[in-house]
Amino acid sequence: MVPLDWYIWLASALFCIGVFGFLSRRNIIIMLMSIELMLNAVNISLVAFSHYMNDIRGHIMVFFIITVAAAEAAIGLAIIIAMFRNNDTTNVDEMTELKG
Repeated sequence: MVPLDWYIWLASALFCIGVFGFLSRRNIIIMLMSIELMLNAVNISLVAFSHYMNDIRGHIMVFFIITVAAAEAAIGLAIIIAMFRNNDTTNVDEMTELKG
């Protein structure tokens, strides 16, 4: 049986990679992928804790997080496509439509 520490280290490493990708890249698609990576790191830790405490609530929470992440990805991708058609770029620094 794999110890709980390994799951927590894996989840924290994935979360740190996601934070680094979100903060260092200016491409909006990479930023959305980094957010998904952070959500999956949280899912790993929830499932690990749920398994070790013999409780089903962590697994149920993961299903809700996956649903929200899918909706976020679909809406985010639709917004990105609409902005790309207007600006011909996916770079966050070059998008100035919302600036006053």
